[in-house]
Amino acid sequence: MDLERRTISAVDTTTGQKVAIKKLARPFQSAVHAKRTYRELRMLKHMNHENVIGLLDVFHPSSSLEDFQHVYLVTHLMGADLNNIVRTQKLSDDHVQFLVYQILRGLKYIHSAGIIHRDLKPSNIAVNEDCELKILDFGLARPTENEMTGYVATRWYRAPEIMLNWMHYNQTVDIWSVGCIMAELLTGRTLFPGTDHIHQLNLIMEILGTPRDEFMKKISSESARNYIQSLPPLKKKNFKEVFRGANPLAIDLLELMLELDAERRITAEQALAHPYLAQYADPTDEPVSLPYDQSFEDMDLPVEKWKELVYHEVVNFVPQQLPTLSSTIETTS
Repeated sequence: MDLERRTISAVDTTTGQKVAIKKLARPFQSAVHAKRTYRELRMLKHMNHENVIGLLDVFHPSSSLEDFQHVYLVTHLMGADLNNIVRTQKLSDDHVQFLVYQILRGLKYIHSAGIIHRDLKPSNIAVNEDCELKILDFGLARPTENEMTGYVATRWYRAPEIMLNWMHYNQTVDIWSVGCIMAELLTGRTLFPGTDHIHQLNLIMEILGTPRDEFMKKISSESARNYIQSLPPLKKKNFKEVFRGANPLAIDLLELMLELDAERRITAEQALAHPYLAQYADPTDEPVSLPYDQSFEDMDLPVEKWKELVYHEVVNFVPQQLPTLSSTIETTS
């Protein structure tokens, strides 16, 4: 069990609704942990979208700030995650369209708030029995303006610019992850199951080929540049061969998402308009977020001050009416 995060299911005795309760076990272990707790709580409170997990309630067992040690987050209880689904069943192309559409619909909302999720993977995407989907877990999320280190996200779904130490990467790191997830939905197999950073990079280049010169100039890590240049040139594989039998439109969208150069990679909003998703796309029902206040990110505070800020967020929390999935999206039959 993850010692940092423990989640159980429960029933709200007032509404009868099934919920998930996540305990942040050591939220105030250090100033870094405390700031992360405050960030995750603020982000969850901000989210109000059918395809993104939102906060139904938050509580603590303490009687005062002095003995405040634990935070419990209450969210919708979802069913299986995509990892379970990929491992247990073969998905139709229609199901893949619907799932990818919902992921991108949620991402458009998250990105419009100026937030990068940074940890998109099948186990962080929950699906209910009607194939309705929510993006979970903002534990690694960051505002887009912050400088970030390379060690985020599960390696298999990690964008190449993270491994190559681009410090100021952008929201399309999440799009790369969606591309990896979509490939897995289509084939039932992990696309780039690297055992370490080098193996991961090699697997990516085996399919996408050696990066262009313009891409190489953007790599800030000299050792990464030297390593790539030391390899024999590789040609990009034909995606029609890699994803044999897949819908040609799916293959086209995959190529746009699995673009090595982040500056050339498609955005969530652009991907939603791709012909592969045409049967679900509705620009009038793909909402964006209200502005997200990230001014606290530049604050350097001691643990006790972050703890006080978290405490006030918890005790002053007012539950909002979160939208339900089925209220705006017609599910697949």
